[in-house]
Amino acid sequence: MAEEDLPIVLMVTAGGRNDAERIGEALVVEHLAGSCSVIPTVHSFYFSEGLLQREHEALLLVRTVTSLRSAVMEYLNAHQGNRRPEILELKIPGGSVPYLEWLSGQVSKPGPNR
Repeated sequence: MAEEDLPIVLMVTAGGRNDAERIGEALVVEHLAGSCSVIPTVHSFYFSEGLLQREHEALLLVRTVTSLRSAVMEYLNAHQGNRRPEILELKIPGGSVPYLEWLSGQVSKPGPNR
């Protein structure tokens, strides 16, 4: 597999399940992601401006390839809604060959707006 075709998973927090589903579905429709999954409720704890924050968020898992990273990040930054969106990237060094081939085929198809 070429370097630009290596699979990655982006973990993105969203304000809620509906936001995560809307974003994930759009990424799949545009063929920027092969698939997305939503974990509807995660409990996040962090400090912001010196105060402990507790948030109920949704977690969106975006499966794509490295050559589409910039386009996915651009879409997420435009539609995620936070001024400092949490977007973490995991490189996938291996996995089920049939699934990885399917993923590569899904993102290589032109999306409706591409």
